Amino acid sequence: MKKKTTKLSIFRRLWLFLAVLGPGLITASADNDAPGIATYSRVGSYYGYKFLWIILLITVGEVIIQEMAARLGAVTGKGTADLIREKFGVKITFFAMISLLIANLGTTIAQFAGIASGGELLGISRFILVPLVALLIGFFVLRGTYKNVEKFLLIMSLSSLSYIVTVFMLKPDFGEILRNAITPTFEADTNYILAVLATVGTTITPWGFFYMQSSVVDKGVEIDDYPLTKADVIFGATWGNLVSAFIIISTGATLFISGIRVESSEEAALVLAPLAGEWAGLLFTAGLMGASILAAIVLPLSTVYAISEAFGWERGLDQRKDDAPFFYWLYIGIIVFSALFVLIPGLPLFRIMWLSQTVNAIFLPVLLILALKLVNDIDLMGQYRNKRAQNYFTIGLTIFITLVAAALFVMTMNSG
Repeated sequence: MKKKTTKLSIFRRLWLFLAVLGPGLITASADNDAPGIATYSRVGSYYGYKFLWIILLITVGEVIIQEMAARLGAVTGKGTADLIREKFGVKITFFAMISLLIANLGTTIAQFAGIASGGELLGISRFILVPLVALLIGFFVLRGTYKNVEKFLLIMSLSSLSYIVTVFMLKPDFGEILRNAITPTFEADTNYILAVLATVGTTITPWGFFYMQSSVVDKGVEIDDYPLTKADVIFGATWGNLVSAFIIISTGATLFISGIRVESSEEAALVLAPLAGEWAGLLFTAGLMGASILAAIVLPLSTVYAISEAFGWERGLDQRKDDAPFFYWLYIGIIVFSALFVLIPGLPLFRIMWLSQTVNAIFLPVLLILALKLVNDIDLMGQYRNKRAQNYFTIGLTIFITLVAAALFVMTMNSG
C-alpha cells in the first residue's frame, strides 16, 4: 500500500511539473536563437572546446538570475518594467526601455535573418518564407491565448534536440570535452574578449529577465506554486545551456579540427554537410529554423510586455485586443519591421546579430544592479528576498561582465 502511494506521489509530482513547465524552458530555449547559434558556431570554429567552461559558469549564473526574475513575478504579481518605474522613476525606466528596445529589435531582425538563411539552405527563397512566417506568427499570437501560445513554444523548444543528435553522430572525444569544460582559459585578444561578451550576451539576456518575470505573471503563478516554477527555471537553464555546449562541440569537432573558420550559423551548416555527412548539415539547419521561429515569437513579446508595463498600459495574451491595443499593435509592428528589414538586399546580417549580443551584454550589468535592488527590497519581497550567496554570485557576474566590456573598450582604443 505504501509503495502504491509513493508511486502515485511520484506521478502526481511529475504531472504537476509538466503542468507548470513553460517560462523557464521557453526563455532558455529562445536564448539558443539565430544570433546564439551564430555566436556558438563562430566560437566553436575559432576556439574549439575552449569556451565550454564559460558555458558551465553561465549556466549557474542563468539559473540564479532567471530564478530572481521568476520569484519577483510570483511574489509581486508585476513585471520587471512595472517595478523599475515604481521604484526608480521615469528617467531610469526610459533609459532601460530604450536600451531594451534597441537590443531586442536588433535581435528580432536577427531571428528573421536566421529563418531566411535556414530557408535558403533548404532551397526556399527568403522572399517567400520570411513574409509567410511573419504572417503566421502575427496571426497565431493575435488569435491565441497565453496557454495556447505557451504550448506551441514548448513544442518549438524540441527543435534543439537536433544539435544533441548531431554531436552523437560526430562521436567527438568526450574526455577532451570534459577537460575543457572544467579548465578555465583566457586570451588577451580583442576578438576573444568580444567573443566572451557575445557568448554572455546571448545566454544571459536582459530580454530573458523581462520575459521570464512577465510570463510568470501572465501565467498567474503565485508564491504557493513557486517551487514547481523554480524547478522549471533550473531545468530550462540547464537544458538550454547544454544545447549551447552541443552547438560548440559540433562545430569544434568538425570545423576547428579541420582549420575552417565560419562567421555565421548558415556557413557552419553548409560546411558540416561535406565534413560530417548530409544528415548532420540538415539537423543543424533544422535546429536553426526552429530556434529562430521560437525566438521570433518570444523576443517581440518580451519587448511589448516591458514597454507596456513601463507606461502602465494593459498587456497580456489573455487580454482582448480592444483592451490592450498598444500591446498588440507594437507586437505586430516589431514583426513587420524586422521581416521587411531582412528582405533588404546587401545588409550585413551577421554583423547585426553579433552587435545585438554585445549590446545585450553591455546593458546587462545595469539591469542586474536594478534587479538586485528590487529582489533585496524588504518591503517588496519580505521573506522571499535574495540569500547572501545569490547576491554575491550576481555581484561577481556583474563585475566580470563590466571588466570584460571595459577591457574590450581599452583594447579597441589602443588598437585605433
